[in-house]
Amino acid sequence: MVKVRLKRIGSKGKPFYRIVAADERSPRDGRFIEQLGTYDPNQNPAVIKFDEEKLKKWIGNGAQPTDSVKMLLKTAGIQ
Repeated sequence: MVKVRLKRIGSKGKPFYRIVAADERSPRDGRFIEQLGTYDPNQNPAVIKFDEEKLKKWIGNGAQPTDSVKMLLKTAGIQ
């Protein structure tokens, strides 16, 4: 099953995340299918960027967002 989830790419103590569509069996920071956006919690307020068309396409095709991504979508006003 495909999940829409966060992939951490920031250094120690400075998290930065990519929002990706990935197979649920792949590791958190491993292989992914497509990048859908970014999340930077270091800024005040936190910066959330999505490619809405790609995101809606993946969710429409059955991809399940994780709880943390659902919360970010709600914050950004997409879902």
